[in-house]
Amino acid sequence: MDEVRLGLVGVGLRGLNIRRYAESMPALQIGAVCDTDPARLARAQQELDLDPAACFGDYEAMLDSCRIGAVTIGTPMDLHAAQSIAALQRGIHVLCAVPAGVSIEECRELAQAARRSDALYTMAENYIFFRECLMIEELVARGEMGTPYFADGEYLHELKGLNERTPWRRHWQTGINGITYGTHSLGPILRWMAGDRVERVTCRGSGRWHLDPRGAVYENEASCVALCSLRSGALAKVRVDMLSDRPHATHNYQLQGTDGAFESARSPQEPHRVWLRSREQTADQWLDLEEFAAELLPDWYLRHETVAREAGHNGSDFYEMLHFLECVRGEAEPRVGIDVALDMTLPGLVSQQSIASDGEWLAVPDSRQW
Repeated sequence: MDEVRLGLVGVGLRGLNIRRYAESMPALQIGAVCDTDPARLARAQQELDLDPAACFGDYEAMLDSCRIGAVTIGTPMDLHAAQSIAALQRGIHVLCAVPAGVSIEECRELAQAARRSDALYTMAENYIFFRECLMIEELVARGEMGTPYFADGEYLHELKGLNERTPWRRHWQTGINGITYGTHSLGPILRWMAGDRVERVTCRGSGRWHLDPRGAVYENEASCVALCSLRSGALAKVRVDMLSDRPHATHNYQLQGTDGAFESARSPQEPHRVWLRSREQTADQWLDLEEFAAELLPDWYLRHETVAREAGHNGSDFYEMLHFLECVRGEAEPRVGIDVALDMTLPGLVSQQSIASDGEWLAVPDSRQW
């Protein structure tokens, strides 16, 4: 069994979560950690029982240490592209947090670096591994949804307090108007509409209603909505709201096809529900999606479910790492390789331009042409 020696870049709480389930992946070994905060680095060394020589405050020094063959990048958004490129240039595999980049130009540079490298790039869009998202993906693959032609994805996650604990968010997540952080909403949709991509985007906002603790108005409008026109003619609606005072609802989805419909739960008390023509339902009858779990969930999901529950984000973080490990070892093709990662990232960057242009419909670049 080939061992994958992994470097963790950014070892806050989520970075250290990997320790919880690494024991279930014998091929995965944590070879090094990197963080610019000495206190976090010291805690990581202790909790992971690492040699001090495997703990780095300088990212490129870690890459050059010959201790690792792959990295997970869990740093602020503006570092994602540059740090991914630096690893790829050294032939080191990359699993990078979302989004892939914060500008169209650096996304172009990332795409070019990924094509030149022998190493693998994949983006850590963990929402595609949510239980309900995998079940809908299987129903689409079986043809039971017919042809999907409309989808809706919402990420409603008030984080004004988190802004102050992780100040980079104040600019990159709530300080830029539009939908920069849209991959959690768009990612599952593009899995359900496999092979499709967003060609044009229009974006509008609901106005600015909140002040930060210093009395400054948040630059991002409270709720932003983007309409995405896909190459197939399908339409997707994406809403992101990180400022409105309300309970979190971080993964709300709808999918409409010619032969089926899906609506995710709006609260923990509700079921995910599905209507399928193939199941001989009446036109006004919904079924609980969970009734089909044993039939629709893949073996690899069910086999690891107990361990995965202990990981973050409803187990999706575990499955994301398991998939990355399989890809690095040549056992699977990436679900979110470089072009799909940019299919999920670029519409949000173009939405910034659209909202600044009063909702003008704007073209989304295709990274396959770069």
